[in-house]
Amino acid sequence: MLSSTIQLYKNAYSGLSRNSWYLCLVMLINRSGTMVVPFMTIYCHKVLHFTMPEAGYIMGFFGAGSIFGALIGGKITDRKGFYYVQLFALLSGGVLFIVLGFQATFLSVAICSFILSLCNESFRPANSAAIVHYSTPENKTRSNSLNRLAVNMGWIFGGMLGGMLASINYHLLFWVDGFTNILAALLLLKLIPASSLAKTMKKASDFIGPPAHKDRIYLFFIGLVILFSTCFFQLFTMQPLFYKTQWHYSEFYIGLLMGINGLLIVLFEMVIIHSLENKKHPLNYIYKGVLITGFGFVLLNFLPAAPWSALVILLFITLGEILAMPFMNSFWIMRTNAGNRGSYAALYTTAWSIAQIMAPIIGGLAISFVSFDLLWWITGAICLFAALGFVLLLRTNFTEKPVPLEETVF
Repeated sequence: MLSSTIQLYKNAYSGLSRNSWYLCLVMLINRSGTMVVPFMTIYCHKVLHFTMPEAGYIMGFFGAGSIFGALIGGKITDRKGFYYVQLFALLSGGVLFIVLGFQATFLSVAICSFILSLCNESFRPANSAAIVHYSTPENKTRSNSLNRLAVNMGWIFGGMLGGMLASINYHLLFWVDGFTNILAALLLLKLIPASSLAKTMKKASDFIGPPAHKDRIYLFFIGLVILFSTCFFQLFTMQPLFYKTQWHYSEFYIGLLMGINGLLIVLFEMVIIHSLENKKHPLNYIYKGVLITGFGFVLLNFLPAAPWSALVILLFITLGEILAMPFMNSFWIMRTNAGNRGSYAALYTTAWSIAQIMAPIIGGLAISFVSFDLLWWITGAICLFAALGFVLLLRTNFTEKPVPLEETVF
């Protein structure tokens, strides 16, 4: 039994390129310092004394910056390559996280949040293109899951440490987040020098494909992603505030929950993806994950305010995340080549950025005018609607063929 389990995990992680592992390490260092955004609504409300809607609006400015950052980052990635976009995003984001910690008024926090997010989120489309560049068509989903593993390993450390630091002094979060961004940039320079990419990036530039905005199926898919991600972002925006103000959890326990979310993904996602990859169309798994996630949020209206309740809710949301998100990446990658991958990645990142604006605004308004109960019902209903959309997309005849992946050069 033990030997078969070990072999299962070994198979799940085999066949990935060395540079995929290097990108994983860079992401791990970067995300180990991700502490500001998960605690931003609590920080704005508790430390800066903003109202709950104002705290939601600040998260909206993060989302607005993300949209522009993703679009700009994707455009530059298609024209110049993914390497220097990643480097700029990490360095500038590191400096701006530290600067944000010194802001105290609503206007200054909003402006700094927007600029920070614009610079920092340009990393995502470039990083997505880099991941695909170092993967093959057969392991592209696992390569993305490896990157998600790094993100969630960072959550394990960063979430729990963030909770402890927040209980001491919230300003420590900004310093740690900033320095880990800068450290990740230095690590990228060391492990994957720019000179090593010159030959392969020249070959990749020979591929030309239509931009994402001309792919009608993809645009419909992006609309559904926006609906789902608007719900999912409640996990990091309004759910922590709910746990603090309604169920009276400590910052430490809220951070612990975030760490457990990451731990579950680290332990099980790669194995699950390895067993599912290339067996069914990605949309088969996406709609099921969306339904499970919505159910997890609705449980907030039924379970008592006990520590075990949050764990049960977390299990459902995490399972939904594992099923939905890796295969969302697979879907858009299927429709790209090296000549248009930046535009597809940018639009996908933009979908999440739009949700980052909508999630706290919808959450803040629902809480202010009615209650948290309404917010969780709305979240469940949107997930149900999005799941039905993914089912419709799955049953549609794909008259527009995806652009095939090129042979990847390592």
